Amino acid sequence: MATAPLRDPAPLDAARQLGLERELAVALDAARRAGAIQVERYERLERIVHKSAHDVVTEVDTLSEELIIATIRATFPTDLFLAEESGHSGHSDHMGRPAAAAPAAMADRLWVIDPLDGTVNYANGIPIFCVSIGLVVGGQPRVGVLLDPARDDLYCAVAGGGAFLNDVPIHLPVKEKLSDCVVFLALPPYGFARREWRIRKRIRVSRVLGSSALGLAYVGNGRFDAFVQPRGLSPWDVAAAGLIAQEGGAIVTDGEGGPWFDLERTSRGVGILAAAPAHHATLLEHLR
Repeated sequence: MATAPLRDPAPLDAARQLGLERELAVALDAARRAGAIQVERYERLERIVHKSAHDVVTEVDTLSEELIIATIRATFPTDLFLAEESGHSGHSDHMGRPAAAAPAAMADRLWVIDPLDGTVNYANGIPIFCVSIGLVVGGQPRVGVLLDPARDDLYCAVAGGGAFLNDVPIHLPVKEKLSDCVVFLALPPYGFARREWRIRKRIRVSRVLGSSALGLAYVGNGRFDAFVQPRGLSPWDVAAAGLIAQEGGAIVTDGEGGPWFDLERTSRGVGILAAAPAHHATLLEHLR
C-alpha cells in the first residue's frame, strides 16, 4: 500500500519532541485515506443498514474502518484497536493471523476509531461528518486526528504538544461573558428539562451538528465555545476530539466534572463537558 507524502510540518514537529511523530503521521495518513473514500462515495451510497431504530451504517463506514485499521497495522502490527463498527479489539501475530483479543482497558497502546461519525448525516447528504482516530497509551489519549472531508479541515493534537487545524496552531478564544457563547448542547430527552432551561437562559444560542466528535473538536478553536453532552457518547466519539479540545485550551471533564476519558465506560455511557476555564464551572453547576 503506497503511503501519501507527509505534510503537516508543525504538528509533526510537535509530535517529534514527544516521541509520537510516527504515530501522528500514520493517523493523518489513515484519516486522509478514509476521507477520500467518503468524498468519492458521497451521495452515491449502495447500501444502508439500520443498526437500531435511530442509527444506520453504510458500506462507507465499513470500508473506511477497514482501511484505517490496515493503514495503522502496516506500521504498528502489534497495537490493539477499538473501532465502532467492528468492535475489533485485537492484533495480528507476525504472520498476519488474528491473535487473541485483549480487553481494551488493559491495552498499553490502543487505537480508538470512529471511521465515520455522523453517518445519518452522511446517508442523507448532509455534509457534516468526520473521521476520528485516537491513540490511547496507558489508558490516556496521546494522539488525536479528526478529518472533516467536506471542508478538508484536518484537526490534530498531541498530548502536551498543542492542537492544530490544517498545520496552524489553534486555541479556544475566551469570551468574557457566557451570554456571548455558542454551545453544542445535547441533553437527554428525559430528566434534564430544568437543567437545559438553565443553560439556554445563560448562553447566546445552542446547536447540535449530528456529529458529536466534530462538535467537540470545534471547541479547540472556538467554533463552539463549549460542548455539553452529559451522556450518550462512546469512547470512539471522544478519544481524538476531547484531546483536540483540551490541547486547544478547554477544560474537558465528564458530565459530572470527573476525568473525561475512561475505557471502562460502556458504549453510550460517556458524557463530556468542555469549555473555557472561565465558564466550565458555571456550566457544570447548571448540569447538576
